[in-house]
Amino acid sequence: MRLAHKIGIITGGTLGIGAAGALRFAKEGAAVAVVARNEIQVQQTVNAIQMAGGQALGLCGDLSNEDFARSVVHDTHKHFGGLDFLWNNVGHPSPAEFEELDLTQFDQAININLRTAMASTSAAIPYMRERGRGSVLFTASTSGLTGSPFSPTYSAAKFALVGLARSLAKRYGKEQIRFNVLCPGMTDTPMLRVFVARPDQKSTQGADPEQIIRSSNGNNAMGRIVQPDGVANAALFLISDEAEFITGVALPVDGGAIA
Repeated sequence: MRLAHKIGIITGGTLGIGAAGALRFAKEGAAVAVVARNEIQVQQTVNAIQMAGGQALGLCGDLSNEDFARSVVHDTHKHFGGLDFLWNNVGHPSPAEFEELDLTQFDQAININLRTAMASTSAAIPYMRERGRGSVLFTASTSGLTGSPFSPTYSAAKFALVGLARSLAKRYGKEQIRFNVLCPGMTDTPMLRVFVARPDQKSTQGADPEQIIRSSNGNNAMGRIVQPDGVANAALFLISDEAEFITGVALPVDGGAIA
């Protein structure tokens, strides 16, 4: 098993990419702390992992609260006795508007997409140092590699995640703590539906979100939408020791969309 005896955290771990990752990581031998806001969804994911024979801990709360974001790390370490990886997967679709943007919405987008990752990662590094190595993964987007006209705020936050990971990779490389970024393209998740149906997304107002998604063919070279399991597989590789010499990388998982 590729994550045997590993202990880690997945934020936003109950839907879409995060849920696929939580189940896959546990199947590969990891003890996984599943973090999200919805208590029912957290328990459902934990139950699914345990029924499959894996180890899981459910932690429910608002990661935009700095104290909770840090407590997730401490509670996981205390419960399982260590920490080997952290996948900062929680995200927010962010407003489409720019000229009429309410800065409270901007603050929310930055808090959830960037600030939460900074809080949990800073708390995780000392525990990884204790283990002599560690792996931190951030979920950004292809919008963190190339500008997005559909949500400049979202793109700004995801660019920041890429820059953060690259900087931390250089800062902590000699301690064998790795930092990488997943940059999914259009992925078949509940958040995608929210993204295309935002009330301030003028180009899609009144349109059926499912029709928009189906007709897009993923907007990529392979002509299909990325599935959560496909992103989870990439995450598994970057988290695992198979990627032990890979750090500071922002990996597109997008079917060639930005090729």
